[in-house]
Amino acid sequence: MDKYGLIGYPLGHSFSIGYHNQRFADEGINAKYINFEIPSIDSLPEVLNSNPELKGLNVTIPYKEKVIEFLDYISPEARAIGAVNVIRVVHEGKNIKLRGYNSDVIGFTQSIEPMLESYQKKALVLGTGGASKAIAYGLKSLGIEPVFVSRYERPGTIQYGSITPEVVHEYPVIVNCTPLGMFPKVDTCPDLPYEAMDDKNILYDLIYNPDETLFMKLGAKQGASVKNGLEMLLLQAFASWEFWNGKE
Repeated sequence: MDKYGLIGYPLGHSFSIGYHNQRFADEGINAKYINFEIPSIDSLPEVLNSNPELKGLNVTIPYKEKVIEFLDYISPEARAIGAVNVIRVVHEGKNIKLRGYNSDVIGFTQSIEPMLESYQKKALVLGTGGASKAIAYGLKSLGIEPVFVSRYERPGTIQYGSITPEVVHEYPVIVNCTPLGMFPKVDTCPDLPYEAMDDKNILYDLIYNPDETLFMKLGAKQGASVKNGLEMLLLQAFASWEFWNGKE
């Protein structure tokens, strides 16, 4: 039986394990998806050596950037982003080769593209982690200029306190890549001038639990278009399968 899995720490509730195992069952695929909760990325070789049937991995927090040093190949897209969340495990005799990809870009761009209007040319990307880098890369590929928003003074970012109503109008697309509003802390949200938003804004939240975050609710109340991250996750998972099975 082939094995696939997820590496990260901590893992807690994982969308991937349920999705992939259900898909294997539905499509009669002789495979199993396993969570590998490893407290250090240095445990990756041990996971590979003790699971010779392993054909592919997903990578989540906090290893999307740290895993790169273990890879034999990294796709141009993943290299440009600086983060990997899909690994194809290739067995060549006794040798194991690891090929790294990024499915965040595919999932995000396919999910947000139908929402976009021609006048939406600039975006605020809330957060500066691995996911936000993929989102910024995806926005650029759609012809949208992204700006990172951080709580701290960092080069190439603006701070939440600098986001005025004028900024919200200039940057009509706003993507939340932070955990603010995620279950169980559903009464939190990024600090933005929501009252300045209107029907020209898109608020896209990478969070999918709850279905509608406070960030989305406050935007929708002003007429903004809103979407959570569930469709992105489904599209990412589908892309993972293609990467594992030979798509370059």
